[in-house]
Amino acid sequence: MIKQPQDIVSTDKKIRMLIAGYPGIGKSTLALSAPRPLHIDVDFGIDRIEPRYRSDYIQPKTYDEVLTDLVPMNLVNYDTLVFDTGGKLISLMGLWAIKKDPKNGKRDGSLSLQGYGAVGREFVRLMDYCFYELGKHIVIVFHAIEDKDGDNTRLRIKVEGQTKNNVWEPMDLGGFVEIHGNDRVVGFSNCERYFAKGTRGISGLHKIPALDETSANNFLTRLFDQYNAITAQEAAQTETQKAAYAAAVDEGTRIIASIVDADTATAAIPQMKAITHALTSGIEVNSAFNKTISKLGLMYDNVLKRYTPAQEEKKGAQ
Repeated sequence: MIKQPQDIVSTDKKIRMLIAGYPGIGKSTLALSAPRPLHIDVDFGIDRIEPRYRSDYIQPKTYDEVLTDLVPMNLVNYDTLVFDTGGKLISLMGLWAIKKDPKNGKRDGSLSLQGYGAVGREFVRLMDYCFYELGKHIVIVFHAIEDKDGDNTRLRIKVEGQTKNNVWEPMDLGGFVEIHGNDRVVGFSNCERYFAKGTRGISGLHKIPALDETSANNFLTRLFDQYNAITAQEAAQTETQKAAYAAAVDEGTRIIASIVDADTATAAIPQMKAITHALTSGIEVNSAFNKTISKLGLMYDNVLKRYTPAQEEKKGAQ
């Protein structure tokens, strides 16, 4: 069924976010600032996070363990699934894919071309499952590596092969964490330095507040609230437009219903022009008006500035 943009309803949207940066820059702590996180610590690096910023966690050694743990009954108390790191998660997926089908691997244990495809599809499936079926925010952490592009040095996420395209595809937000002067910042806009992703007005550089013993680690919680506040504002604007659309269509329908001949069609012209349209009401009302004019056999006389019966138009031409 074809739908119109104004039909979108998402005032409390779950968010899928990628965070990348150099080791030790605080990516995991930042990721755990999301709402009620479960830390999926596939890198076994929770001991590197200051105790006060840690959260409940699992440390799966295989991808099968990930799938076993991520079921609705285990996740009632969590709003966000933090995968730390994405590179390690994909490595576990690779071993899982080879175990499922030996053709997914090579003799040296690395993934075959077919294997990369299988892992890419499974990554997208897992993200869709966590987002749509489990209804959770997703934050996935990646290490960043430098990549030389001519004279420029760019940052990219550390991930094997072609799966990097599958990684970016489902994300709503993607940011690189860097040090600017004395501040840590996360950037959500594409630049010469890196590829990033921003939506719903989240763009550019955002300063990450320094944390101390009294600070709440809630940067992403507040960012997600900002994201959904923009969504709610858009939804409110859409509702206003829908109301204006309905009013315009009702007014147009009333005017068109009064048209029975050339005189009433001419009288309707200024009334039709006075309608304040919204969304697609102008197209729909004008189409209905033209159909009525055609059905009544009327023509607009540019000299007389009025509608006349089509037969009179033909007689005048003879």
